[in-house]
Amino acid sequence: MPADLPADAAAALVAALTSRHLTIAVAESLTGGLLVADLVRIPGASAVVAGGVVAYQTPLKHALLGVDETLLAEHGAVHPEVARQMATGVRTALAVAGRPADIGISTTGVAGPEEQDGQRVGTVFLGLAFGDKVRAIPVHLTGDRAQIRAQTVALAIEAVSELMESIKPEIAE
Repeated sequence: MPADLPADAAAALVAALTSRHLTIAVAESLTGGLLVADLVRIPGASAVVAGGVVAYQTPLKHALLGVDETLLAEHGAVHPEVARQMATGVRTALAVAGRPADIGISTTGVAGPEEQDGQRVGTVFLGLAFGDKVRAIPVHLTGDRAQIRAQTVALAIEAVSELMESIKPEIAE
């Protein structure tokens, strides 16, 4: 975790989302629910965390999150566009009262012990969707399976925290 993040980055993120009245939806593959679990352990998270979808098997990324089937068939689940589509899709999939979540974050990648879809262990893509802006963040991690998954959670929280810093307060209020 970078030195400039608070000791409890998840708590700081939940506080920032709460102060801006923004909601977040989480789509996870390699992290298997660890990211949303880290967020919802914070008291008051229910005000901002819409929920999470663990789409661990590749076909669920299409069925639950709307990821393009052709993309998945051609490139597999470990791909930047898959991360983008997961982040976009989870906002709608977890809409509350017809209102999509403000932010979508996704995790897809290879935690190991073997490569997947032709990608090395430690290859991870985070998807981040806010408004009409969607991006993929490629990262290459080292360590064992548990370490890669934990690092992915920390990086996802960091990515959303950085997004929060870039949002003008008047947009969120």
